[in-house]
Amino acid sequence: MSQEIRNLAPQRLWNKFADLNQVPRPSKKEERVIEFMVNFGKNIGLETIQDSVGNVIIKKPATTGMENKKTVVLQSHLDMVHQKNNDTDFDFDKQGIEMYVDGDWVRAKGTTLGADNGIGVAAIMAILESTDIPHPAIEALFTIDEETGMTGAKGLEGGMLKGEILLNLDTEEDDEIDIGCAGGIDVTARAEYDEEDAPESSVGYRITVKGLNGGHSGMDIHKGLGNANKIMNRLLFDGFDNFGLQIAKIEGGSLRNAIPRESVAEVIIAKVYDEAFAYDMNAIVNDIKAELHTVDPDLEVIFEKLNDSDMPKKVMPPMAQYFFVRSMYTAHNGVYRMSPDFDDLVEASNNIAKVEVGGGQLVVKCLTRSSVESSKLDVANGLRSAFELMGCEVEFSGSYPGWNPNPDSEILDVLVAIYEKQNGTKPNVVACHAGLECGILGTHYPDMDMISFGPTIKGAHSPVERASIRSVNKFWKFLLEILNNIPEKA
Repeated sequence: MSQEIRNLAPQRLWNKFADLNQVPRPSKKEERVIEFMVNFGKNIGLETIQDSVGNVIIKKPATTGMENKKTVVLQSHLDMVHQKNNDTDFDFDKQGIEMYVDGDWVRAKGTTLGADNGIGVAAIMAILESTDIPHPAIEALFTIDEETGMTGAKGLEGGMLKGEILLNLDTEEDDEIDIGCAGGIDVTARAEYDEEDAPESSVGYRITVKGLNGGHSGMDIHKGLGNANKIMNRLLFDGFDNFGLQIAKIEGGSLRNAIPRESVAEVIIAKVYDEAFAYDMNAIVNDIKAELHTVDPDLEVIFEKLNDSDMPKKVMPPMAQYFFVRSMYTAHNGVYRMSPDFDDLVEASNNIAKVEVGGGQLVVKCLTRSSVESSKLDVANGLRSAFELMGCEVEFSGSYPGWNPNPDSEILDVLVAIYEKQNGTKPNVVACHAGLECGILGTHYPDMDMISFGPTIKGAHSPVERASIRSVNKFWKFLLEILNNIPEKA
């Protein structure tokens, strides 16, 4: 760990972030970071609770003179998205994140940084540990599994928190104050097919799509970024008719909440079409690169001829392949509808996140988001129809609600006034297309006044994730002033 990170301002926050980033904390496997947080709370002498699903709550009394202020819930999630470049040798289950300073940015070496939501967690830890920061009574809520199901927020029981105000520290533009967010639902299509023997007079190829930027499937979905799964399907679409192409295997994408950056397919083609295949594929690749050159200038598509020993023995039958590639083409990816009520807000979208084909089975995993429940189901049913028409079983799971904006929020007025005083400009009060936990927490605590803000973080959910040092300092000063100006109890 570079000492350079620990010396950044504000030191107390960056030191906590450095400590946190030494603890592996993938979604669904948070045992170590839960233990880390429980030990932290107990070691500083504060009441520390681990609930039945693994959320950690640490309570700190008000500082002298602040006892009559409303109790504040400070909330961030413990898990992080684990993504790395293919050429990065890194074991997320055993290693801490390797960070470095690059100008105004803190980055990680070939992996996600964990600033989402580690900066928020670190800020809360620094406040809990402090002896010189004025604040009202605090209930620090550290949730689990935000990135792959929000099961921590869903499993939180009503009555565990007494706070009247919740500050969620999980947004990624420091000039924004969020008062609403999208809900989401996981859509999974599965099918089985009977493999057939690969024809003897065949040539094998490994096709690799890589070099895409990827990103957050909510916050970045409007940017027109390339989706490796859709690009791969475009390459394979007319392959059988033109070259006798048959699919042996596809592995594309990873997590539902990350726009897929890479996809690898193994295919066979009829030997007679070998030269034509390379020529035609390069023409398609050039078209795709031209379309994406502004947003994904580093896109690469590599065609490697397989040795005889690596040749696939089994492939997808032509009819199954016909329906699969057409269903993939039909399935919507990207922005589905912009909000008619909020300028520049994506209302509904879908991310075709992960595709696995091989061994007689195929699985396609999507994450559908919308700030309107009915349009969320509209997009999901469109995907369901596309995949059911090819014979897939389609499952909806992990649904969570959006967070309806409350423009009359009392704490919103406080934040807007402080932001304007500190920065000389008004903040952007927005709803976002990410899935914040506020919507779910609001079902357990419907009377709690909620707001979300955070420092500038770019490239979340991808190995180019980075946090602005200047912005983290701005965020820290903003947070401290908010705590110093919490309204009094009624």
